[in-house]
Amino acid sequence: MAGPTAVEGEFATLAELIVAAAAQIGDHEAFVDVASGQRLTFRQCADAAAGVAARLRELGVGRGDVVAVALEPSIDFAVASTAGALVGAVVTGVNFRLGPREIAGIVEKCRPAVVIFEAGLALPGDLFGALVLHRAELAAIAPGDITAWQIPPGITADDPAVIIWTSGTTGMPKGAWLDHRGLAGAVRTAGEMTVAFDRRISGIPMAHAGFMAKQWEQWAMGFALVLTPTPWTAAMMLEVLVTERITAGAGVPTQWAKLLDEPGIDEADLSALRICLAAAAPAAPELVERMGQVLGAPVVVRYAMTESPSISGTTTTDPPEVQYRTVGRPQDGVRLKLVDADGAEVAPGEVGRVCIIGPCVMRGYWNDPELTAAAFDADGWLVSGDLGRSDPVGNLVLVGRVNDMYIRGGYNVYPLEVENVLAEHPAVSTAAVIGVAAPVIGEIGVACVVAADPAAPPTIADLRGWVRERLADYKAPDELLVVDALPLTAVGKVDKLALKATLATRSTP
Repeated sequence: MAGPTAVEGEFATLAELIVAAAAQIGDHEAFVDVASGQRLTFRQCADAAAGVAARLRELGVGRGDVVAVALEPSIDFAVASTAGALVGAVVTGVNFRLGPREIAGIVEKCRPAVVIFEAGLALPGDLFGALVLHRAELAAIAPGDITAWQIPPGITADDPAVIIWTSGTTGMPKGAWLDHRGLAGAVRTAGEMTVAFDRRISGIPMAHAGFMAKQWEQWAMGFALVLTPTPWTAAMMLEVLVTERITAGAGVPTQWAKLLDEPGIDEADLSALRICLAAAAPAAPELVERMGQVLGAPVVVRYAMTESPSISGTTTTDPPEVQYRTVGRPQDGVRLKLVDADGAEVAPGEVGRVCIIGPCVMRGYWNDPELTAAAFDADGWLVSGDLGRSDPVGNLVLVGRVNDMYIRGGYNVYPLEVENVLAEHPAVSTAAVIGVAAPVIGEIGVACVVAADPAAPPTIADLRGWVRERLADYKAPDELLVVDALPLTAVGKVDKLALKATLATRSTP
């Protein structure tokens, strides 16, 4: 469990916490926008949000209305989101890197009362009656006085607070929503990742669960969020880690991998780093090991998803085989079970579908009762699309996605398990394994690989031998595609749909 909170008291809603935090820890830095040089304390952020909230109230926005924030990662995004909380609205972030069709689908699904949008963002032709507030208008609104703000009556811990959209890797984004009680749960599940007044780096879209689902945690724990410029670069991340004296480094595995290869990393002063987090996508064991060696700070691996932003994680005291091979044990208050295709729990060590119950599990998909019903079993467990097994002491080992699994000659192959082994090969930088149809045998695995040295890429014989020494022989990839880079989704995950499309059009050897 996380340490003592920076803000004292019990609060039913995020708005109540914001008002209390402004009074108790108002002088502490809350946000740093590296691109603009702008900095805000908690009191300054709350005052700025109170001004915007007053404008939203003038526009008729109130309890239960949806406020869509379609801005690049910035202090303006944070202020707009905070303002939505103050009026009792349901705040949703729209990743500005999404395509027009995806953004249109989000707007149609959530029917916002107001859209706060970025210059240059192509809004859908049909906004379904939503009002629009340009970012320039937002910046022109004078700060209010948070001490005089009147929180709308009637808002409870069970009221919807945020909608977080899935990354769309299996179709159109779906809106997972959390109530205020769900946001508060992030404090309980934070563990050693957060201590009061940390300084945390953020290089992901703020529409991502890494910000949207952690707002209560930030206001309660008083940690500063340092926003890196977009587009993200490893050079900038390194500079920010040093100059802003970051104590809690957080990023997706692809960002950490690029940082470790950045010139000057070995000489950089990273002494302020207390802990590093790899999350949002599976981290290869070799990457976790290198992070600890190069960064000089303990590393934890967290397993989470949009539908449940807190699930499991390793700890800094875990032995190497746990840190490098598992995603740890359930976080405080979270329960996990692994089930077969019929919903029955599998025996220890066997592969099953991961199901979750916990304080941060979504309450459902916004305006989609059918998808919501399909996402939960009869006992209220969230049924994920991830496959895993438990080790002898209860750590969760992920082996892949339900939709990623392929059947080679009658045997199930889970790509993540193979990818982790491939990532340990000295000639491989990153790898993804895709199952494709094949005559007679049914399906085969294609290893899509970024070479550690482009001048000396691995061969399929190299990789097949490497995998066969470590896994069952039928899990070795049958074909190899060497690429300059793996395609990524808007939140930094490997885009397997794009890889499948590439493989579908390639000429087979």
